[in-house]
Amino acid sequence: MRRGTTYGGLKPHPDDAIDGIEYDSSMRMKFHPDFHPNHGKPFSDEDLEYLCTFYGVDDVRTLSFAMGKTEHVCRVKFAKLKAAGLVDYYRNNYKQQLEAACNATG
Repeated sequence: MRRGTTYGGLKPHPDDAIDGIEYDSSMRMKFHPDFHPNHGKPFSDEDLEYLCTFYGVDDVRTLSFAMGKTEHVCRVKFAKLKAAGLVDYYRNNYKQQLEAACNATG
């Protein structure tokens, strides 16, 4: 990695090695139990709705922290949902639930 290079708006911190944080060749954070507690667990419908709604709006690293899964898994899952034509389905579900919650609170 070139000095000062950022990936997705985020760059490794100098103390990452001390904390046991490693990155792959694409500068994606590798699995770390403190940041990825849901690693290996199936995606819930709520996870898929969140992923489809905010992918491309927020940085994938931020999404991975919010979901507790690695960046790589988030990217692969989104690509599979997109290929299956399910992204809009999950976005619409998220939007409907948000509207219902807003209407319920009046």
